[in-house]
Amino acid sequence: MSGELIKPTEELRSESSEVSAVEMDRVTEVLCPTGVSLQREDVAYPVKETFTYASTTCGCTRTANILLPAGYSTEKEYPVLYFLHGIFGDENSMLGDPNNKIPEILGNLTAEGLLPDVVAVFPNMYASSDPALKPGFAQESILPYDNFVNDLAADLIPYVEAHYSVKKDREHRGLVGFSMGGRETLFIGTTRSDLFIACCAIAPAPGVTPGKDWAMEHPGQMKEEELVVRQAAEYPLKFLMVCCGTKDSVVGRFPASYHEIMTRNGVEHLWYEVPEADHDSNAIRSGFYNFLIRWLK
Repeated sequence: MSGELIKPTEELRSESSEVSAVEMDRVTEVLCPTGVSLQREDVAYPVKETFTYASTTCGCTRTANILLPAGYSTEKEYPVLYFLHGIFGDENSMLGDPNNKIPEILGNLTAEGLLPDVVAVFPNMYASSDPALKPGFAQESILPYDNFVNDLAADLIPYVEAHYSVKKDREHRGLVGFSMGGRETLFIGTTRSDLFIACCAIAPAPGVTPGKDWAMEHPGQMKEEELVVRQAAEYPLKFLMVCCGTKDSVVGRFPASYHEIMTRNGVEHLWYEVPEADHDSNAIRSGFYNFLIRWLK
């Protein structure tokens, strides 16, 4: 089966945060377990730094945040994760919302031995060369998000690898994105699998394939039949995941439609819904947790 499915049942819709997904070949939690997202006194959490890099893609200097694991040392090299924000966001969005619990999830999983120390990068995904152009619900205003793949490949990844002690191969790079970041994660993961071994699109926005939502008509970055891992023969994805909340009021059924398209196209992936979650941190925590426990296994 191309799309591995977790189907919420009545049990999964309970208020418990310790809900098990029973339709997966590896037992996990549909919701991020409460203990994984709580800050603990006995755990040392990642430390945030901010850096700037020269973008040849945009013709300007751009800013990103990075989380370095506790005890970060240049004597070792770390796997590196790139986390993409939603529309109207920037490099501060994902870390700036404390409900996302990103440092806590990283630190707690590492402390429990479920994840090695990793470096996490949070870029500004609006890769525009025109300072006057701003995000909005129009095709021209959306295009800089689609251009981010070029900034990522040509400028950001090379900068991170030159200035931080990270592993420099795709086998140790992961990509996660939420909403518009999920859309670009799905696009980058399927078109540039030479860059990443595993990708997670959380509540991905419309526009990877043609469609219309409440905001605008989306011409699509590719046709439905083109939504495949294009370099699969040489650079197969170890893991591709798509998830969203069962009550997502922003992207609606577009995440499910991507799952359906990829299933028709024979693309191996994991799809599941987060019970009762909207377009919110509940979905983010769940997707991030479920991605991290698989990424480097």
